[in-house]
Amino acid sequence: MSWTDFYRRREILEAAVRHAKRTPGEPLDLAEIPGATDAFGCEESLLLALQHKWTQVLGGHLRAELADPEDAAADGVGDQVDAVSRAWRRAQAEHEALRALLDAGLERHPALVPLHEGELRMLAITAGLAEPGEPAEELTRVGYAFDSLVRAGDRRAERPARRRSPMGHLMRLLAPSA
Repeated sequence: MSWTDFYRRREILEAAVRHAKRTPGEPLDLAEIPGATDAFGCEESLLLALQHKWTQVLGGHLRAELADPEDAAADGVGDQVDAVSRAWRRAQAEHEALRALLDAGLERHPALVPLHEGELRMLAITAGLAEPGEPAEELTRVGYAFDSLVRAGDRRAERPARRRSPMGHLMRLLAPSA
């Protein structure tokens, strides 16, 4: 692949994510993404390339969170779990449309499942919740539970806080203080 092809493919991937932002939950229409059909051929191939991009993004966030080995040794597993959770949340927040596109693609394209399960195993091991020598099914199960908990925490955080009455706030401001 030439540098020209590399940059062209990268631009197509970025266009696919922008397209997904405009049409959340919908399958990618390669006809609406200039050059996508020529470069990738089908939605599944494009999604596989996007999964690779997500893996790079998440890996970068994990490396940044776990970069200081002294902190990792002193903090223990609980803090390691928190660090991996923070990394996943930052990656997801910065690339929300990409993650949503991949999540939707999992239902339509079985070829994405092994890559997603590999990500789940990586999260389980990196968080210190499992050991590399454990059976793949167990690692995947632990990773899935971790992923579900991180996402559930995100959904709780998305709920709007109970709104205080502006009238009550005004009355407290006007009330004489003792």
